[in-house]
Formats: sequence, C-alpha cells, structure tokens
Amino acid sequence: MSEPAEPSRVPLRAPAAVPYERPGIVHERHGSVPAGDLQRKLTWPERVASLGAVRKLTILVALAVAWQLYAAWLDNALMFPTFSAMVAAWADAFVHGALLQRVLVSLRVLLMGYAAGIAAAAVLTFAASTSRVGADLLETLTAMFNPLPAIALLPLALLWFGLGSASIVFVLVHAVLWPVALNTYGGILAVSPTLRMVGRNYGLKGLGYAVKILIPAAFGSILTGLKIGWAFAWRTLIAAELVFGVASGSGGLGWYIYENKNALEIPAVFAGLFTVIVIGIAVENLIFRWIEKRTLRRWGMQTSA
Repeated sequence: MSEPAEPSRVPLRAPAAVPYERPGIVHERHGSVPAGDLQRKLTWPERVASLGAVRKLTILVALAVAWQLYAAWLDNALMFPTFSAMVAAWADAFVHGALLQRVLVSLRVLLMGYAAGIAAAAVLTFAASTSRVGADLLETLTAMFNPLPAIALLPLALLWFGLGSASIVFVLVHAVLWPVALNTYGGILAVSPTLRMVGRNYGLKGLGYAVKILIPAAFGSILTGLKIGWAFAWRTLIAAELVFGVASGSGGLGWYIYENKNALEIPAVFAGLFTVIVIGIAVENLIFRWIEKRTLRRWGMQTSA
C-alpha cells in the first residue's frame, strides 16, 4: 500500500510593506531624476564659469570699466584720472621712468622686515607653546604693543637707527610680528587633544613635537597670519616712505607717490597705487595660493573654491 504523498510546500511571501498613511499628512511623490543627468558633461560656458581665475578676472575687468566710466563722467583728470590714462602713465613709468627701481627698493626693504617679523613671531610662539611663562609673555606683549600703530614708532626709529632702511625695517617688524604671532598661537591652541596625545605617544617633544604635530595642525591659522602680516607690512612701508621717503639714497613706492603728488602728476600717483595692488594680487594668487594647494588642500584641510 503506497504512502500518501506529502503536500507540496509553497514558501510563504511576506506581504508587501505598505507605508502607513497618517490622516492629515499629504505625501507628494516626485518623478525620479534620470541617472544620466548626474554624469552629464558640462557645457563650455559652465566649464569656463567653474574656473576661479576667470571669475576673478571678470571682477577685475568690471572694476576697471566702472573706474573708466566714472572718471569719464566726472571729467576731472586732476582729481580722478581715467583708467586708460593711469595705465598709460603706469606703462610709461615702467619703460622710461624710475618706477621699476622704486618697486625693487620697496620690495627689498619689505622682505627684510617681513622675514625678521616672522622670525620674531616664531620665537615668541614657540616659547608660548612650550611653557606657561612663554604664554604669559606673548599675551602680555601682545596686549601692550598690538594696539600701537607701527607708524607711531617711526619717530623713535629715526632717533635710534637714523634715516635709512633700518628705521623702516624696525617698524615693519612691529607691523608683522603681532598678527603673525597671534594667529599662529591661536591656531596652536585650537589643535585637538587627540593629535596632541598622538604626538606624545610617539615620544615627540620640543621642536620635533612642534614641527610634526602643532604646525601642520595649525597651518591654516598660520597662513592667515602670514597674509595679514604681508598686508600690514605693505601699509606700514608705504606710510613710512610717505613720511620721510628716502632710504639708502633712493626712495621707494611711497616716495614715488609723494613726489608725483607734489608735481600734480595724478595719473602717476594712481600708477604707484596700482603697482601696490598688482603686487598684492600676484603674491596672493601665485605664492599664497600655491602654498595652500601644496599644504592645506593636499592634507584635506581646505576645499577648493
């Protein structure tokens, strides 16, 4: 007698999950976005607009056009020359005048003061990062001298160092030292305790600890301090040269501006100011931006604009 066949087992399927619709709440369903749109190629206007250099160049061109239109509307070359007149005076001063020599004189003095200020800031910041006495010293000196304008020390610099480059370098050190030291020390204080513990666990101490742990972690603040110090150095240099101008037998950009102001060569005055602007843009986009790409962006600490 044959055994009864086992009934076929059909796997049970769980009921489809139906979202619970709460009364009074409207669920709007939108059409799905095709996956291909996420990978579409940019058009050439979009590719051009994504370049930071193009965007900045567009802003500069717009400012130049606004300058030209306003000066043409004002129609007073003695008060506000046109952009084209300024460019003509600028090119003539570089080719036939002494503007290039004045620029070299100013840059030489500026770099001396800037480097000395950075070195002094590094010493103070290292002392503040390694000891409480150093921290108290930096905080006290910063509270005393940071509010003091650098140009206010120029009369004392003239008494101590005489009429020459040394006086300007002295006030430049004062202008650069405090912003660089403050930003560097603030960045070091913001370093996370985890990174500090990693350095201690590796046995790092003193200079090695600062170079391998503190400086890379605080480099964003350090670079900001260097930028601010560079700007302050230029302001102080031009102001100092406008006051007494001549350093080592020849004046710099500030003295060039002052001389042309006395001669009522207003396009040349604007050409001197324009030279400072051009140098500032070049340093920002060629030097500081290169440092950012090689450090902060490579380390993932900064995103590209």
